[in-house]
Amino acid sequence: MICEKLKLTLQTLFPEPTSAPLEAQSVGDDQDKKTITPPPPRPDGLLEREYSVHGYHLDAQIAPAQLLVAVSMLDDADFFIESITGVDWIKDNQLEVVYDFSRYDFDLCRVVIRTRVDRKSPVVPTITEIYPGANWHERETHDFFGIKFDGHPHLIPLLLPEDADFHPLLKDFKA
Repeated sequence: MICEKLKLTLQTLFPEPTSAPLEAQSVGDDQDKKTITPPPPRPDGLLEREYSVHGYHLDAQIAPAQLLVAVSMLDDADFFIESITGVDWIKDNQLEVVYDFSRYDFDLCRVVIRTRVDRKSPVVPTITEIYPGANWHERETHDFFGIKFDGHPHLIPLLLPEDADFHPLLKDFKA
């Protein structure tokens, strides 16, 4: 019920993509070693997902400039932030920030918000003004991926040494 209401609200700002996301393609036959070609980045928009397959109901790919609006909508609908993490799309020269949201009540609805930024200048707005609990999640994501959360009140290393000048979850990181 809440997912349907939220979907209608989110669709007003983030319509469904005009093209469906492409799935990964397998190349080669069963006797050959299979090569998996990853799909290209999907267009921005809102997709409804099957919970039993994906683990969430709504999946919104949005521009960083839309992030605070989307997060505010989830806060207004009584969602809490579960986690924030990053993904390094090195071949696309992008980093993605992934936000997972859920609710405490019995109306199960899990939402994923994704936003991509250029790998050379990975900056997204902080959501700590909306969700103060995002503070540590953003610090951890900054530690491991180098994504800067603009406006964060205290973006210092959380798990890495204070003088660390590396981000160990970037695909081109060398120890």
